[in-house]
Amino acid sequence: MIDVLTVTLNPAVDLSTSVDRIVGTHKLRCEAAQRDPGGGGINVARVLHRLGSECVALFAVGGVTGRMLTEMLDSEKLRTRCIDIEGETRENFSVIETSTRREFRFVLPGPTLTPAEWRDCLRSVSAQVGSARFLVLSGSLPPGAPPDAYAQIAHAATVARPNIRVAVDASGPTLAAALDGGHVDIVKPSLNELRELTALPLNDVGEQIQAARMLIAERKARMVALTLAEQGAVLTTHDETWFMPALKTEVRSAIGAGDSFLAGLIWSLDHGAVASEALAYATAAAAATMKQTGTRLCDAQDVARVYAEGERAVRAQDPAGLRIAHREPASSR
Repeated sequence: MIDVLTVTLNPAVDLSTSVDRIVGTHKLRCEAAQRDPGGGGINVARVLHRLGSECVALFAVGGVTGRMLTEMLDSEKLRTRCIDIEGETRENFSVIETSTRREFRFVLPGPTLTPAEWRDCLRSVSAQVGSARFLVLSGSLPPGAPPDAYAQIAHAATVARPNIRVAVDASGPTLAAALDGGHVDIVKPSLNELRELTALPLNDVGEQIQAARMLIAERKARMVALTLAEQGAVLTTHDETWFMPALKTEVRSAIGAGDSFLAGLIWSLDHGAVASEALAYATAAAAATMKQTGTRLCDAQDVARVYAEGERAVRAQDPAGLRIAHREPASSR
């Protein structure tokens, strides 16, 4: 029995380090490197596992780096299903410039999937979806995967399990194709991703909410979780819209924050939370991850602590209002 199946077609080993200052052409003496499992769906699965979900991470993997990735996930006791490929699993690289706290990320394209390997990926999802209530499709596509890969996977999964809820975190043509496929329940775009998707400026919250409602009205998704970085996040359903301000926290690394947000959202919804509570828990998961270095991500205790701190902060701002988030007036829905 599983609660959530995550799919990562282009996983990575994330290598992170720090240096006082980044200067061109000079040798930069960095701190000791930290290596963590990476890739959108894998990060979502890691957080869900820590929160107590029965989660399986399905991913394509190959080469020496792929073996390293699998070993790291085994050490976390995360349940995995691997799709063997010939190419070498990629590494990504990030550097914190300690003098400015700026974070530099270097992301590689990943190995090229052959047509046969892509077909194996598609078949594996149908075979592994089992009893899962949620399917998470997250992260970039590797070269060789079709642009509508997530749309095809969502269709195959819903054929195998009609009641499964599909969540997508992607960008560009991959995201557009997934939404056009008509099988997405939850979509988690960033503001830039929503701008690219809609070709609209979305300069204020009103325009952003309207764009989210448009996706729902066009039946491209049933829930839109829009992340706004330091401004917070907005969660829109057919009936309501909620806003949650960003929680003040020490930011050591933003890597994995969006994945943690999605994990917190899905965990909450799977445990019967209403939309406002799910949004608050998702925001807490993202904030808890930003306290970590590299992609160590949050754990359940981190999230519970930040959630409680956030609840107190929102109550202090609006003691007469709702407990966690601010609801849109009925007349504006």
